[in-house]
Parts: sequence; C-alpha cells; structure tokens
Amino acid sequence: MDEIVYLNGSLVPRSGACLSVDDHGFLYGYALFETMRAYNGRIFLLDRHLTRLVDTAETIGLTPGLAGIDLAQACDETIKANHLREARVRLTVTNGDAEVLPWAESRGRCTVVVTARPYTPFPADVYRQGFKVGVASLRRSAGSPMSRIKSTNYLVNVLARTEAARRGLDEALLLNDRGFIAEGGNSNIFFVVGPRLVTPSLENGILPGVTRQVVMELAEKLDIKVIEGNIRLSDLARFREAFITSSVVEIMPLVGVEMETKRLMTIGDGKPGNLTMKLQEAYRAKVREETGY
Repeated sequence: MDEIVYLNGSLVPRSGACLSVDDHGFLYGYALFETMRAYNGRIFLLDRHLTRLVDTAETIGLTPGLAGIDLAQACDETIKANHLREARVRLTVTNGDAEVLPWAESRGRCTVVVTARPYTPFPADVYRQGFKVGVASLRRSAGSPMSRIKSTNYLVNVLARTEAARRGLDEALLLNDRGFIAEGGNSNIFFVVGPRLVTPSLENGILPGVTRQVVMELAEKLDIKVIEGNIRLSDLARFREAFITSSVVEIMPLVGVEMETKRLMTIGDGKPGNLTMKLQEAYRAKVREETGY
C-alpha cells in the first residue's frame, strides 16, 4: 500500500506527490518543519509544536501564506489516512512556489507537506544502556537568531550527525562558537549535578525544544531545580548523570562523550541515573495521560 501524504490541501499517494522546482524551500531553505510523535493515533503535544511553528513563521514572514490552513487537521488526517497508531509525523511549511526571488514582493500560498510513517521505539535495552555522543567539529552560532529556529537550513546538524555516525556513536554534541555546549545534532541536553538539572540556555544558540520545555516543567513538579546557563566540556567531570531529549526519542540517558581527542569521557558511573529514570517515568506518565498510550 502506497504511503499517503498531505500536500497543499489534498491527501495523495507519496509516489504521486510533486513539488515545484521553483519552491523556495527547495531553492533557498526558506522553510520550517516540526517532527512529532504519535501515540495511540494521537500526536503528543501537537498544539505546542504548531504554536512554535506559527510563531516562527511570523518571525520569518511566512504567516500570510498560511492563512486559512488548518495545520492540526492536516496532521490528523495524514495519520488516519495511513491507519497508523504509533508514528513519526513531519510537518513542513515552505514559502511556496514562485519564480521571483524570496525578497521580491510576492506573497503567495505556502507549500504545506505532512508525512506520517510507522515508528518503532528503541528497545528497552537501549534506554537501559544509554547513548554515547561525540563532540562535533562544527559549531553552532550563539549570536544568530537562526540557531533558535527549526528551519530546513539543517546542514550543520546533518553533517554533525553524519560525523558521529562515522565514529560509531549514537548522536553528535555541538558546541557553539564561544566554546560552550549547545545541543545534540537532533536533541537538547541536560546534566545532573547534585540534586539539580543543568542545561544550556537559549542564549547559547540552541533550539527551544518542545520536549526540553516539558522536561523542565516536569522537573519543577518533582521539586527538581533547573539551571539554564553556560556549560563547558571541562564541566563534564562533575556531572553524575546526563540525558538528551527529543520528541521522537523522548528522554535518552547519556553515558559517555567522545571528546575531540577521541577519548571517551564517562558520565557518572557510565549508567543511566536515578534522576534520569525518574524523569523518564514522569514523561511517559504524561504521554499516557494525554494519549491513552
């Protein structure tokens, strides 16, 4: 059975879905996207993802082209059309199809694409073992507002993750141009020191992740203090736990960091910690509460 995708108001087979060669998302990366996870046929935190996308669309001038488009309905219809219960859902919005350059006064309709594919979570053993990440050779720009936008200008992340995969690692760890830890190639990152969580601040050039924010809210409910700030690689030795967060992977323990010297630095005792597992359970409880999963 051919996968069904949503394209500009219609549900069509993937094999028949076509984008213009003049689409500004293709030509210039003038586009935004959200990756979400569906449980039990329902997209978790869909409203938060759409709020982030719409707010960013306003910032970069895409809002007029989205008028009258029900993005939530588009996402839901795509899941139903593919008869999925557990899925990885991607919503992409571009500046649309136009022969004129993006900065010319031509504001047409946005291109909107939604795809939904079956998702099988990592086995429980992977969460019990945790991820190892590698410090990427590329850097995030702390001062650029583009670092805080989830756009299809994703080359730094792609190359960082490719580098990590070549080294046999699970994820990349990006520093910013000031030498502070920023984020993962496809995730945000948290560390545990004493009874507190420490995470890079937005000023370090990171994406304000939806899962990141939820974890901070859950920590507050559990009376776990969260500190946002600057973190250096030299700080790793004092952290007893670490984990990364993303909408698809949820909360994944981080047990080791391969440094630029190729030396692996173990986090804590090299095993997922108690506070990490406590937050994992709180997150999954929230998923169950909102989706019935």
